Amino acid sequence: MIRRFGEAPLRGKTYVLRPGAYGILARGNKLLVTLQSKPYVEFQLPGGGIDLGENGIAALHREVREETGWKISSPKFIGSFRRFVFMPEYEIWAEKLCHVFAAQPVYRLSAPTEPFHTAHWMTIREASSLLGNEGDRYFVSRLDH
Repeated sequence: MIRRFGEAPLRGKTYVLRPGAYGILARGNKLLVTLQSKPYVEFQLPGGGIDLGENGIAALHREVREETGWKISSPKFIGSFRRFVFMPEYEIWAEKLCHVFAAQPVYRLSAPTEPFHTAHWMTIREASSLLGNEGDRYFVSRLDH
């Protein structure tokens, strides 16, 4: 069974399954994260939806590049979780199936190309309390042991 974080699904709502790939990108005791400023301000693990016909690793590389401008290497799957949320940017209720990978940030290619995203470095301890969702915080906090 895949662990759920956050709110339980609401009765009467139809949820669209949205698989995604997210990266824990560590360099020493620092993590590369993204700050999304719209539709709400939130620190997040870089990542996002897996497009139709795309695998999780390819999606991770693409999403990290779009949201941080960084190239990554050596992604390794570490776990999954689910969240039931309203996604205002798509105007849908979604069951987000979040696949989390650990990967190495290699070098910065450019500024982020995803609108309303900026790249930031923070300590693992900071990230385990500042990331915007409980699932992200859970996986990062497991590094801090």
